[in-house]
Amino acid sequence: MAGAIWAVCDMVDGLPTRHGRELATLTWALGRAASRPTASVLVGPGASAAADAIASHGPDVLAVDADPGERPIAAVTAERVAALIRERQPAYVLLGTSDDGRDTAGILQALLEWGALVNVSAVRWGDDGPVAEVSVFGGRLVTESRLTQDHGLIIVRPSAVAAEAAERPGGVERIDPAPGADLAPVRVVDRVGEASAAVSIEEATVIVAGGRGVGGPEGFGVVRDLADALGGAVGATRAVVDSGWIGYAHQIGQTGKSVKPQLYVAAGISGAIQHKVGMQTSGTIVAINKDPDAPIAEFADMMVVGDLFEILPRLTAAVRARRA
Repeated sequence: MAGAIWAVCDMVDGLPTRHGRELATLTWALGRAASRPTASVLVGPGASAAADAIASHGPDVLAVDADPGERPIAAVTAERVAALIRERQPAYVLLGTSDDGRDTAGILQALLEWGALVNVSAVRWGDDGPVAEVSVFGGRLVTESRLTQDHGLIIVRPSAVAAEAAERPGGVERIDPAPGADLAPVRVVDRVGEASAAVSIEEATVIVAGGRGVGGPEGFGVVRDLADALGGAVGATRAVVDSGWIGYAHQIGQTGKSVKPQLYVAAGISGAIQHKVGMQTSGTIVAINKDPDAPIAEFADMMVVGDLFEILPRLTAAVRARRA
């Protein structure tokens, strides 16, 4: 498998995440364009059980059932992935921008002394290697970057591609690579729970998001009501998260989550470029704003000019009546 393209896919509760499935799809597309073999790597409890779900996206799967115990899962993953890389010599390894994905990437860089392209929004195969699109200056510019060596890590933001099933599934290999003794024996001594979105915004097909226009924490009541009626998730801009109106788990944008729902309702959001880069690939964007000249009007599919506190409750009532 020397020269192959790999993806390291996250799991949550024994299931691959949507971002993990996206990475598998992207890896498969790059492999076909480069005429190189591909593989997805799953590490953690239940990796073997989750392997078929990832294999459906095309690449072969290397499943490593490993119990982290009291250790961080990123450390356990990085040790085993590093051992596999040394053994099988892939050229490029894709990882996600989740907390565990970033931690795993950082440890792999140290263990392997590989270069990395980070915060990548799209990847294509160029003449002699992968070409990554990276947004800079708060999303105002998009650059194309390449690795200077014929190997390296590529850390990809969510929604770079849509997860799609391949024409044929990849094979599954269950393995247990011996981890090297490279890492200090760090262990988790305490866990602090944080309130998160009832529905994950990365997985949601419908998102209703609020910005400064909601006025305060209580203003998110009408946003939540509409999201509940539509069976969707609640999103937010960085400004309202920084103000403490809602938790970070809801933040969408350059420094938050990248999302790709079928429907995105933006209530009281001006549409600054930092927010746009996190949601611009949504299927249909509906903006509700008092200001007809708000920047979001330039890229929304529908712009409703008016008071969100009048519009959202009526829209919620109409949705509920239609579903009754």
